[in-house]
Amino acid sequence: MQLKRTPLYEEHLKLGAKMVQFAGWEMPVFYPSGILVEHETVRTNCGIFDIGHMGVVDISGKDALPFIQYVATNDATLLLENECQYSILCNEQGGTIDDILVYRLPNFFRIVVNASNTDKALAHFSANSKQFKELKILHREDLSMLSLQGPKAKDLVPEYSALAHNHCTELVSRTGYTGEDGFEFFATREQALELWNKFISKKVSPCGLGARDTLRLEAGLPLYGNEYDDQTSPIEAGYAWAVKLNKSDFIGKAALEKIKAGMAPKKLVGLRLSDKSVPRKGFLVKLGGKVIGQVTSGTFSPTLKTPVALAYLDKDFAAMGSTVEVEIRGAASPAVVSPRKLI
Repeated sequence: MQLKRTPLYEEHLKLGAKMVQFAGWEMPVFYPSGILVEHETVRTNCGIFDIGHMGVVDISGKDALPFIQYVATNDATLLLENECQYSILCNEQGGTIDDILVYRLPNFFRIVVNASNTDKALAHFSANSKQFKELKILHREDLSMLSLQGPKAKDLVPEYSALAHNHCTELVSRTGYTGEDGFEFFATREQALELWNKFISKKVSPCGLGARDTLRLEAGLPLYGNEYDDQTSPIEAGYAWAVKLNKSDFIGKAALEKIKAGMAPKKLVGLRLSDKSVPRKGFLVKLGGKVIGQVTSGTFSPTLKTPVALAYLDKDFAAMGSTVEVEIRGAASPAVVSPRKLI
C-alpha cells in the first residue's frame, strides 16, 4: 500500500526530519534537534506540528444535529456557533470507536477523527445514517491541518480570528493535544504550505510525532489504540464528563448507563516510577505478586525527569498515592499511583 503524504512532506525532508509510517501516512517523527528538545520547546516556548494526517468530516443538512446526537456521546445542542467540544463515538457495548472533536460552524458541523480511525469512523457514520433523510457526510480530503502549540503561541497569532477572513486559513481553533495553549489550523494544501513556512521563517521549531506523544502522555491525554479501544468505555478512561446520559438515545447509551451504575471495573491512572527503567505499553502492573493492571503508554518524562506511564488498574487498587510495581524486563519497578494528568 502506498503511503499518503501531507502537503508538507517536501518541507519535512528539507528540514532533515526522520520520516516514519504512521496510520498509512509518511510523517515526521522528529527533526535534527531531537524529541527532548522539541518537547521542551513546546513546554517553554512553542512549536509547530504537521497534523495533516487527521481526518476531517463535514456533516450538513437538516438532520446534521440529530445525527451527531445519535452517534456521539456528548451533547452537541450545548454548542454555540463557532464552538467545539470533545466527544466519543461508541459501539453498542459502550466500547470506543474513536474520540473526536465536534465543531458547530455556520450551516454545518465539522468532526475531526484520528488518522488511524478515519476509514472506520466514515464507515460508522455511513452505517448509522440511513434513518436520517436530509444529511450530507463529506470527507474533506482537500483540507490539511497544522498545530501551533506552547505558552508563547498566542504571541505569534495575536489576531487569530482574522486569519480565516484574510484567506490565510480555512478555520482556526484554540485546541491541541499537548496540554499547552495553542492553535489548530484547517487549511487548503496551498494555505498549509504558506502557514508552515510563515512560522518556520519566524524561527518556530518544527516538531514531530515523537514529541507530540510525550507531550500528550505527560498531560494525561488518551491515544486511540492505547488508552481507548473498542472494548474500553470513555467512563473507564475518565471521560464520563463527555458522556451525557441525560440526552435522548444514542449509540452505546444503555451499555454506558450500566457501566456507570455498576462502577467501571478498571480505572485509568498515571504512574510515576522511582527508578530509571522506562515502562512501555503492555507491561504488567502488580501488587504483592498479583496482576492488578497493565500499562497503556509509557515514556521518560522530559519535564519531570523521571519515567511515567498511563495504566489501567483494577478499581480496588487505584487509590491515589498508593505504591504498585511495574514489571520491566523481569524486575519490579516501584511506581506511585497518580492522577492521569502528570504535569
